[in-house]
Amino acid sequence: MRHRKHHGSLGLASGHRRALMANLATALLTHGRIETTEAKARALRPYTEKLITLGKRGDLHARRQALAKLRYRPIVDRLFGDVADACSDRAGGYTRIIKTGFRAGDAAPMAVIELIDEVSVAEAAEA
Repeated sequence: MRHRKHHGSLGLASGHRRALMANLATALLTHGRIETTEAKARALRPYTEKLITLGKRGDLHARRQALAKLRYRPIVDRLFGDVADACSDRAGGYTRIIKTGFRAGDAAPMAVIELIDEVSVAEAAEA
């Protein structure tokens, strides 16, 4: 039975979609918040939350899984250090999506996606 099996493809081929999610997640973990289209933000949320859960696990296998997804070691180190520490007391729901209106060029609905504990992550990065 195939009911409710479809996930958003964002109109992209699978390799392009994987690269897009990796790049968006890298930007989100680097800056703490990014502005993108609402559809991309909704697709990015579960992707990033699973990565943060891997970071909270903290073992070698989780690190290798995160590195396979993100493909950039300094971001994986930050994920397993600063971000995992900031989110250690939270049992899920690490991101927030805030709708911001429509883009001027094509009227696409825009949204800001941010880490809930962004302040803690920013303070940890400065220290």
